[in-house]
Amino acid sequence: MTTSDTHSAIDAVWRIESGKLIAGLTRMTGDVGLAEDLAQDALVAALERWPETGVPDNPGAWLMTTAKRRAIDVFRRGKLVDRKHQELGPELLARQENPEGGLAAAIDDHVGDDLLGLIFTTCHPVLSTEARVALTLRLLGGLTTDEIARAFLVPEPTIAQRIVRAKRTLREARVPFEVPRGVELTARLSSVLEVLYLIFNEGYSATAGDDWVRPGLCEDALRLGRIVAELAPQDPEVQGLVALMEIQASRLKARVGPAGEPILLLDQDRARWDQLLIRRGLTALDRAEQLAGALGPYALQAAIAACHARARTGEDTDWTRITALYDALAQLTPSPIVELNRAVAYAMAFGPAAGLEIVDALTSEPALASYHLLPSVRGDFLAKLGRFGEARAEFERAASLTRNAPERTLLLERAAACRRGAAPNHPTES
Repeated sequence: MTTSDTHSAIDAVWRIESGKLIAGLTRMTGDVGLAEDLAQDALVAALERWPETGVPDNPGAWLMTTAKRRAIDVFRRGKLVDRKHQELGPELLARQENPEGGLAAAIDDHVGDDLLGLIFTTCHPVLSTEARVALTLRLLGGLTTDEIARAFLVPEPTIAQRIVRAKRTLREARVPFEVPRGVELTARLSSVLEVLYLIFNEGYSATAGDDWVRPGLCEDALRLGRIVAELAPQDPEVQGLVALMEIQASRLKARVGPAGEPILLLDQDRARWDQLLIRRGLTALDRAEQLAGALGPYALQAAIAACHARARTGEDTDWTRITALYDALAQLTPSPIVELNRAVAYAMAFGPAAGLEIVDALTSEPALASYHLLPSVRGDFLAKLGRFGEARAEFERAASLTRNAPERTLLLERAAACRRGAAPNHPTES
């Protein structure tokens, strides 16, 4: 194996193992910042040794052992050793056991609980949403600061500052490394799901930049969602979110053309949809439906996605059921974005005039004042009604508002079609 191959293998191992490694170290040290430093030390050791010795048979165990040794060294030298003596309790001293042995063993237990504890730590409400996203991708997604910055088109120093401040905030707030229970568990779990949802959505439909989709972000969110689903298998909304991400991720390859141009849902080659991901998503949705008396927001969105996944062609889509699901979602979590999506469904089920009636009621909504999809959707409806001049103006306005280059090109093409008196075939995704 060449040095380049070894470095690629190390990168892959780090993406897989870093979350478990940092989780175990955080439980032991009580400090997520120190835990990441210890994990990074183990990574540096791997980069130094593995090109010469080769990748070990169990690379995760090698990293954990190396990090444990480094942790014990830190405790032996640092002020934390006194606190750890106290935490391990008089029974260890009575048996004349070395506390360092307890520290080493502590990392090996409850890996699943550790991962769940780390997720609840990185997504703690004491942090801003932006900080939660950055810290989760850093510690659980294994992404570098540069990768996170490029994914969200934010300067690298900004992301670095968010991560540093987030770790400091957690330390100063003395946020415990634990899985909350009871009512607090439900409240905190919603924060975890929100972060994963935001990460996935940014990958599925990038808000800015030169790429229509960023599959890497979708993969990271889905991987973390699967972890949460394994650790909280009885929560219907966890299952619902995983179902939604699995089904949406099945379309990623069909969402872009050869030159990276957007391909909207009803124009996609459904033969390119990943059937394995669809089956996984439908299975998770079934599980959510069995667990829940009534579907929550994520499960409802998954049910909508399932309607598309089950349709062999666009014409087979059960738009009437989708409108009913959006009605339920609007009742459960009313928002302008949900209403905009509901308008698209109504237009497909009952005609563009029905969708336009809903959209027109949103034009004075402050939250949508600079949201490009509002004029984009309205332009679709107007074009289908033959009001091409108004439609062209809406598409041009939408193009001026979006920060995503491929989407801007698509919107300008639609405006040009309206200038020629041609209606777009299908509505903009929303």
